[in-house]
Amino acid sequence: MSAQDTLSERYGTPAPWRRRTVIAASALVAAVFLGWLAWTVYEHSTPEVTSELETFSIEDDHSATAVVVVVLDGVDVQASCTLRAYAADHTTVGELTFTPDPSQGRRQVETIRTERRATSVENIGCTAPGQDQPR
Repeated sequence: MSAQDTLSERYGTPAPWRRRTVIAASALVAAVFLGWLAWTVYEHSTPEVTSELETFSIEDDHSATAVVVVVLDGVDVQASCTLRAYAADHTTVGELTFTPDPSQGRRQVETIRTERRATSVENIGCTAPGQDQPR
């Protein structure tokens, strides 16, 4: 008599359907996870609005001009974009939130009013309804 026979006599043999059920349940969980992963990748890789700072210039002590390239997924997308101006000591000296005008095309020229001389401009990004993370 082998050790396997002794264990089978003592504890019984597993039901034959158990292995098939575990494999089928594992395959189902894997398929659901892969479907969710594909949906998440697609949703995050196709935002309704994206933006990129093309250039900026410091006009005077109280204004900075930025050129932002805004790409809208459709003409009916209501986006909101934010620009921020910084001083030499890295403090925020101005901020502008604007709605892109599709009639201007992709290049949006915006002027930020500043409380003192700015040295740089940052594009925080654009958001649209249902798109919480600025891009």
